[in-house]
Amino acid sequence: MSKVIMTVDDSASVRQMVAFTLKGAGYTVVEAVDGKDALAKLPTAQIHMMITDLNMPNLDGIGLIKEVRALPAYKFIPIVMLTTESQDTKKQEGKSAGATGWIVKPFKPDQLLAVIKKVLG
Repeated sequence: MSKVIMTVDDSASVRQMVAFTLKGAGYTVVEAVDGKDALAKLPTAQIHMMITDLNMPNLDGIGLIKEVRALPAYKFIPIVMLTTESQDTKKQEGKSAGATGWIVKPFKPDQLLAVIKKVLG
């Protein structure tokens, strides 16, 4: 059975590109349009990993990570930020919230897959 990865981004084109890359590598993808949508889908999704944007309406990436980390079932799953933000302060904020890794957009598919392989083992 393939690993399930949730991608959370308010940009449809980014979600499409990430999903295309992941599906091509054999992963199952669950898409969410923002943090609230992601939290609503979590109970039925049974994910192994999450890739989230930082800047989104309704619930941003940092808020989402904090909420996900508060759920016992998802305390230790890898969560990677995929965002245009590259400042160290933002990265520190992400780490403090519980982010496993950080990828700056635009990303290269190989780079994304390398990070996923690393964190999913």
